[in-house]
Amino acid sequence: MPFTQLIKAATGWLCLDTPAGRRLLRGTGTILMLHRVLAEDAQAALPHRNALCIGKPAFGNLLHWLERHFDCVPLIELLDPAAPANGPPRLALTFDDGWRDNAEHAFPLLQQRGLPASIFLSTDFIGSPRRFWWEAIGETLWGSFGEEAREQLGARLRQHLNLPDELRTARSEQRRSQLLAQFLQRLKGLPATTLQELADSCPPPPGPHAMDWRQVQAMEDSGLVRFGPHGASHAILTNLDDDSLEAELRRSHEAIAAHCRRPLPVYCYPNGDHDAQVCAALRRLGYNQALGTRPGLQRSRQAVSLSLPRIGVSHQVACRPALLGWRILQGVRRQGAEQSAVQASDLQEVRNEVQ
Repeated sequence: MPFTQLIKAATGWLCLDTPAGRRLLRGTGTILMLHRVLAEDAQAALPHRNALCIGKPAFGNLLHWLERHFDCVPLIELLDPAAPANGPPRLALTFDDGWRDNAEHAFPLLQQRGLPASIFLSTDFIGSPRRFWWEAIGETLWGSFGEEAREQLGARLRQHLNLPDELRTARSEQRRSQLLAQFLQRLKGLPATTLQELADSCPPPPGPHAMDWRQVQAMEDSGLVRFGPHGASHAILTNLDDDSLEAELRRSHEAIAAHCRRPLPVYCYPNGDHDAQVCAALRRLGYNQALGTRPGLQRSRQAVSLSLPRIGVSHQVACRPALLGWRILQGVRRQGAEQSAVQASDLQEVRNEVQ
């Protein structure tokens, strides 16, 4: 482990395994953001997968560690404004998108331990052969479907962006994976329709990317998992005009309501992107809570918010959960800084009134 990672892990251990650290976390709530759980750790460890994927063994290790350090509760319980303001640190698991491996790999481990989770579905993909663009394009460029498919996709992509030759020629698998991760980030700047067309031109995967409604209902029947909306098409909501935004939000809202008995009254923004227009549209649908991707912790009195913070978990963090402790400590510090800023603002208002 690099030296900086060792320092972060040691700091995370102090945050969660010492009396002083545990006192610091009293009354806090941590919402974790996860996406995929792959069958093997080696599959998830590559740089172009690490951020969104966790290997199943690493996920089991993470759950064991979380049980030791947190009161793991359903999201809706963590967001209850009436929760004790000075109780033990609580934590809720959330998954984005609705990947099929959530049902196949993550859910059995959650069942073994009796741990609750919330899954936010991009509803157009559920029960559909439709593919998530970053997976379809990424794995085709990685060579998972052969050299001919990679070359054909590369030719299409060059009409939109320069494709680094080193993506194909780098001798080191690690280097090639790092370049692919960087290129996939650049692709986010293309229109959603273009990305979906590119994904649809890729070879079909062995199975659907997303789970189906039967799997959704089976997990809901367990009492451990609840579901909420994560957009319909996973479009970036801030890029949509008024009519498209209303249609996107309503379609996902209605799909969840039609297929789930206890839909979560919480929205989850694709990519975390939102603005005043998006928030206003959500309120018109009756939502007053929504999850973003800004890192931070939760206090019960802050629970009614359309910009709730979460902490993302990569494969690297799942393998070394003390690194998660370090990220949670950063959330405590950030929260303290925000509270100080609010207090300073309040104090200035009082001074202005006096003057």
